[in-house]
Amino acid sequence: MTDVSDSTTTPAAPDEIVTRALLRLVDLPAAAGTIALITLDNGFDHTKPNTFGLGGLDSLAETLDHVAAAAESGEIVAVAVTGKPFIFGVGADLTGIGRITSAEQAREVSARGHRVLRRLGELPVPSFAFVNGAAMGGGLEIALHCTYRSVSTGAGLLALPEVGLGLIPGWGGAWLLPNLIGAEKSVKVIVENPLSQNRMLKPAEVLSLGIADVAFEPADFLVQSLRWAASVLSGETVVARAEPDRGQGWDDAVAAGRAFADLKLHGAAPAAYRALDLIEAARVATRDEGFAAEDDAIAELTMTDELRSGLYAFDLVQRRAKRPVGAPDKSLARPVTKVGVVGAGLMASQLALLFVQRLEVPVLMTDLDQQRVDKGVAYVHGEIDKLVAKGRLNTDKGNRLRALVSGSTTKDGFADADVVIEAVFEDLKVKQQVFAEVEAVVSDTCVLLTNTSSLSVTAMAENLQHPERVVGFHFFNPVALMPLLEIARAERTDDASLATAFALGKALKKSCVLVKDAPAFVVNRLLTRFMGEVMAAYDEGTPFEVANSAVDPLGLPMSPFVLVQMVGPAVAFHTGETLHQAFPDRFGVSENQRRMVEAGKTTLLAWDGATPSIAPDVAELFTVGTSPSTADEVRQRALDAVADEARRMLDEGVVAAPQDIDLCLMLGAGWPGHLGGITPYLDRTGTSERVTGTRFLPPGVASVG
Repeated sequence: MTDVSDSTTTPAAPDEIVTRALLRLVDLPAAAGTIALITLDNGFDHTKPNTFGLGGLDSLAETLDHVAAAAESGEIVAVAVTGKPFIFGVGADLTGIGRITSAEQAREVSARGHRVLRRLGELPVPSFAFVNGAAMGGGLEIALHCTYRSVSTGAGLLALPEVGLGLIPGWGGAWLLPNLIGAEKSVKVIVENPLSQNRMLKPAEVLSLGIADVAFEPADFLVQSLRWAASVLSGETVVARAEPDRGQGWDDAVAAGRAFADLKLHGAAPAAYRALDLIEAARVATRDEGFAAEDDAIAELTMTDELRSGLYAFDLVQRRAKRPVGAPDKSLARPVTKVGVVGAGLMASQLALLFVQRLEVPVLMTDLDQQRVDKGVAYVHGEIDKLVAKGRLNTDKGNRLRALVSGSTTKDGFADADVVIEAVFEDLKVKQQVFAEVEAVVSDTCVLLTNTSSLSVTAMAENLQHPERVVGFHFFNPVALMPLLEIARAERTDDASLATAFALGKALKKSCVLVKDAPAFVVNRLLTRFMGEVMAAYDEGTPFEVANSAVDPLGLPMSPFVLVQMVGPAVAFHTGETLHQAFPDRFGVSENQRRMVEAGKTTLLAWDGATPSIAPDVAELFTVGTSPSTADEVRQRALDAVADEARRMLDEGVVAAPQDIDLCLMLGAGWPGHLGGITPYLDRTGTSERVTGTRFLPPGVASVG
């Protein structure tokens, strides 16, 4: 093995962490010749993945000059690219986008990437990508430019996620992938997965989709990949690929992608549609035409506020969510070796399952009678059995987790618990009684958590001997999927209890945001105000179909009426009543909703295919006015209310900054990245200044300028 190069010729931007293309010559097995092995490495461990700015592209270009010369001279028979341990490459260095001030600058960056990466597929010798770890965006595109690809079965984070940020795969992916695996599979990878909570591909999927040609175990991945490359070069192994269907199926796949994008975005963000245009064109476009079209798309999208909001949102999720503002020093946190759960209903059972999966400590569930306890424990055991059946847990671990979950009709078993969380009926007196009973049993240092969605944590703790150990710990439904955890500090909560709550949230793999103990905290307060205005418009006489679709242009996960149905009309009404009591001038109470709940109706909507309407038995209870609004009026009314409420929450100190409001809405309610949560959208539409007199964020933070 001979080291050849490890430097760049063009200096990188001052803050770029340059990923260098380190080259060595390796003799292949079975006398198959010498291969040039390029290792991508930014000099850090796996916690700082390889990214590619201008300096990184320059390094790769220089190394490819050496490779091309070696190929021309006959010194090598092939070239291979791999990454540092656990990381192949995770794409372009997005921190530089803020410095791009024109579409032409953006086009040149895209074109520069094309000029460098395409050389991997145009050398006089075959090229191999040995995908040993995370490969996202531009990293996966490097692999796509190569002639052949192997993937490690231990690789994670495999994706082309650009559409979710507001971009398209701009270094060849939008042309290369369809021409490799066809339109239908490419639509899934490029459009559907990013719009489905940024779904990643597993190595087995990468293989089955035809993106990779072969997979090897991580322990000897490089050795096996080199051996495979030698067999391919010698002709012993033939890599067969099916030619993509370029007939009507291609058009059908793109049409299905547009329908999916409409369902998710309602036309609210351009990137998905631009990507679909590129996939459609890739059927007949040449490589040069396809890459030029990607350059044009990058130039167009880079100068949009949707992209800048998407990058702002990405930064919040990747950085701010991992370093919660206001959290006490983690050294104050107490260890958690046993958890108590008061309640055995669905929410309590979901919590118990999460605790035992993530912490692997004993979890004791209690409820009023043995039947409820047995049902809750059976739910947890059943979910563990499902994970075993799917192969996500082995049998031994499944048995261990099942054995850790038990139930009781008394709280005596909480005596040695370090944390007890209540998930009982949303009634203050009931929760106060529960905590009094728990406090009589537990140690003085046991932290008491409440999963309340709207009640005062301070009021729950006021009659306790140790109110300082009570913390709000608000999960979102479904517990296993929703990443947000609102952690509320009550008036007398001490730092040790709060630190324990944050450490516990991190161990549960949740993104924690510190919130003030204020009515409904952040997400439910904003959503209730938002939905309340839409419901009020309906009550006043706006046709249901107009009110229900009024906010579609925002690209939200679901309409307000569908959201009410999902959370449950009774729960939504209870939260609304709580906020009405706290802020009667801003939060109204829908009498139609009251009548529905009092009548015991639990289903608000009926469906005709994909089209909802008010369920007939519920519509009979409703009385509507004669003052209809247009869809534009309803939408602006709702946005004005959100702007007003968000400003009030910041003034009250419910959260530290607008960034926390945006983070909460994205992680707790699924609001899309192209909105940046909500405050960037309110700023760029002028709603913030018109309603509150000022912007939430400075110009350029989540916008072009």
